[in-house]
Amino acid sequence: MKINASTLSLTVDDVAASHTFFTKHLGYAEEVAAEGFAKLTRDDDAVDVVLLQRGIEILPPEQRDQRASGLILAFTISGIEAEEQRLRSEGVTISMPLREEPWGEKLFQVTDPNGVVVQLVEWTTPA
Repeated sequence: MKINASTLSLTVDDVAASHTFFTKHLGYAEEVAAEGFAKLTRDDDAVDVVLLQRGIEILPPEQRDQRASGLILAFTISGIEAEEQRLRSEGVTISMPLREEPWGEKLFQVTDPNGVVVQLVEWTTPA
């Protein structure tokens, strides 16, 4: 099997709120949208994101009432301190402050309006 692209589908209560968060703060652009659905993409190697309205009938019945939870969407970036400052200046709540782990990982988390946790990570040389 050869994987040509990756997409993460998130079932949320408010597609528009997550859509705005991902496009305004995380650099995503809308590729396609319809009632209760949006596909977001970026020009780099980030995974595409599909937002599905909870309860939407295109989902199998056993999945319709589920929400995206227990998931951390992690992106490896460069310049993590500047990104944290940018997001703070845009009014984004930092749900886990910037910290550095002894194994060489700098990270912080933000949470979108639907509770989707996004973790930004930069790998450094461990101490």
